Amino acid sequence: MTTPAVFDGHNDVLLQLYRAGGVSKADVFLTGRKGALDAEKAKQGGFGGGFFAVYVPSPVDLEFKFEEMTKPAYDLPLPEPIDWEDALPVAMTQVAILLELERKGALKVCRSAADIRACLDSGKMAAIFHIEGAEAIDPDLHTLDVLHAAGLRSIGPVWSRSTIFGHGVPFRYPSSPDIGDGLTDQGLRLVKRCNELRIMLDLSHLNEKGFWDVARHSDAPLVATHSNAHAICPHSRNLTDDQLKAIAESDGMVGLNFAVAFLREDGKMLADVPLTQMLRHLDHLIGILGEDRVGLGSDYDGAVVPEEVTTVAGLPRLREAMIQHGYTEQLVKKLCHENWLRVLEKTWGA
Repeated sequence: MTTPAVFDGHNDVLLQLYRAGGVSKADVFLTGRKGALDAEKAKQGGFGGGFFAVYVPSPVDLEFKFEEMTKPAYDLPLPEPIDWEDALPVAMTQVAILLELERKGALKVCRSAADIRACLDSGKMAAIFHIEGAEAIDPDLHTLDVLHAAGLRSIGPVWSRSTIFGHGVPFRYPSSPDIGDGLTDQGLRLVKRCNELRIMLDLSHLNEKGFWDVARHSDAPLVATHSNAHAICPHSRNLTDDQLKAIAESDGMVGLNFAVAFLREDGKMLADVPLTQMLRHLDHLIGILGEDRVGLGSDYDGAVVPEEVTTVAGLPRLREAMIQHGYTEQLVKKLCHENWLRVLEKTWGA
């Protein structure tokens, strides 16, 4: 099953191309790479596109991090904040990679839901320019305006570590997401300006207080591009039922995160996760949000994911599992892309 096409809430392929050498290495997206997402794997799996994240990494010992996350409980310290002057060149290089992929014909940077529909109809990969963690945005928000003109249509105020705009959640298990302060005054200004520009706000890494700050001050649907159900996996990164209810009331949506630490009940970063566990989260999300407000938000190229879907070429297995689970063809289509198009049309106005 390579249809319906999957439009996905989150990937980190731009970060991986940046680490591989930047714009000069963009060709490997077309010719094939070892990671989860490239043009050939997308054809094999029926991957129609998604949110391409621009993310500024911190120095992290990944081997230590992943080892800690295999323990019964863990609480990883968050990296230090990154200054705007340091973040901007990294972010701009990743934006340049995205634009280079568009120039090479690998994808189209979409600025409207109509753009995405046209791509899905034609077989062209659709990309949303998304920022994960707003370190590259200055306090006066001038960078936000410039990047919006360049195609930015979605932003997460934080990636777990603190920014001038707010605070995220550490990688902590077991834990509530109610950790620390919420949005700063600058964060509230960011919300207002994003609403004015119709840039979607992504709540996935915000802590609970930040989530409720956005809920109070934003006039747009509440969206978490790659988050799961706290009731099944009590990880700080997952959303409580009260948060899910608020998202439903705003007519927003949630994209299912494939990262195994947020799927497993034990919170461990171990890849032996059956597709039935992903379906458990989908069932729970659908039970609260309804069939029109749930999608996929894989975190491909940025996380350890279940063995059966290690790359986008494995997405047919997930579609088949949905059908075997009893989901109708209409519901599978909604989960694969229609729900994303619905919420983006409502958020962007086009």
